[in-house]
Amino acid sequence: MKIFFLVIISFFIFKSTAQSYLLPHIYTADPSAHVWPDDPETLWLYTSHDVPNTNSHKTMFDYHVFSTKDLINWTDYGRVLSVDDVDWAISMAWAVDAVYWKSNYYLVYCMKERATGTTRTGLAISDQPQGPFRDTGYIKGVDFGQDPSLFVDDDGKPYLFWGAGGKCQGAQLTEDLRAIVPETLVDLKKQLFEVFEGPWVHKYLDKYYLSYPGLPNGNWPEQMYYATADKPLGPYTYQKKYIPFFDGQSSTNHGSIIKFKNKWMAFHHSSWLSKGNSTVRNTMADWLEYDKNGTIKNIIPDSTCLGLKEKSKITIFLEAENAPMQGGKLDGTYANNALVGYSGNGYVTGFDVYHKYVDVLVQVAYDMSANLTMRINAKENYAADITVGVNVLNKEWTGLPLKKTNGWEELNLGVVKLVAGDNHIRFTVFKDAGVCVDWFKVKPVL
Repeated sequence: MKIFFLVIISFFIFKSTAQSYLLPHIYTADPSAHVWPDDPETLWLYTSHDVPNTNSHKTMFDYHVFSTKDLINWTDYGRVLSVDDVDWAISMAWAVDAVYWKSNYYLVYCMKERATGTTRTGLAISDQPQGPFRDTGYIKGVDFGQDPSLFVDDDGKPYLFWGAGGKCQGAQLTEDLRAIVPETLVDLKKQLFEVFEGPWVHKYLDKYYLSYPGLPNGNWPEQMYYATADKPLGPYTYQKKYIPFFDGQSSTNHGSIIKFKNKWMAFHHSSWLSKGNSTVRNTMADWLEYDKNGTIKNIIPDSTCLGLKEKSKITIFLEAENAPMQGGKLDGTYANNALVGYSGNGYVTGFDVYHKYVDVLVQVAYDMSANLTMRINAKENYAADITVGVNVLNKEWTGLPLKKTNGWEELNLGVVKLVAGDNHIRFTVFKDAGVCVDWFKVKPVL
């Protein structure tokens, strides 16, 4: 999501016993929440990613996916799509959404087009909700496609909403999601009071609710508003703000509304984690309630964040075979699936010559300690080099003696140091010992 200037907002002290934000290990914004039809017990979050130690949102480069079953234990699946993965794009990986459609999962995102400099709405595909995602091009007919969201109605028709800079549009999509249906395109700006960007549509009691960040009297910071309609494309009637100004918010906001385990939730973002720095934001969530008339009650975010007594527990889970699509690398090694018992779509093998390696990317918001675990299958005893860090190594095991395994086993390597930003974990072995690597788990000590 775009920011026009930095607003320094007062930041209050949070109780150490309460959870004040959902994902305390990484800067994320523009949360798109979903519960997919085949797994009602899991909540998925698709977010943009703010880069640490920056002064602009123009450095936003990639997207992350998270899942949870209890709102406390979260899995971060790492970088799932970046500007580098999109041939037509050059910069600004801003707001994002996702949809399950015809047995596949799609990431609906926006980036600056290299050829024209305009913002396009892209579409990427995966056979798994956590990605990684492969770009398929941008959606045709979307003019300046920033802040996209995709809503599928009860009758199965898909609709795209997008907007920024005081504009908001919507249209029905074709069955392949590749283009809008031109005759359905509507300009919603005049129907949405003080709209600025970030539309999101959900349905409650046969009414369509379009929520969005707006500028009160044209002034920053943004607050969250909504309008209602009898049809997905309106006409919409403005209702009210549902997240007015709150202490610790960033100059922008961007949200989604979802029902999870029979309770409604409102996701959005703030600057609580960075103590008021609006260029690096964090994902928030609050319970959402309606009155008897369907009016959304005001939400005032506070330090309890859903009233949970436990803080979030994070596992960064990285499938080794996905390394090249997630900012890492396979150098001389390769993905395979001949052995049984692996997770994901396979594992990495081919460590037959020293210096062949698998490298995975770990992204965090600030310097921290973390526990590192790998899942290994080795036919013989072997020695390995394992390095963790960026530029200057924070941890290195050289010639670490390791034993053969009885099938797949977990190797706990203990605590490593991560630095703010990008960290690479590289694994190589000294001889051909039939070594296979299934995954890496990194658990930040928060």
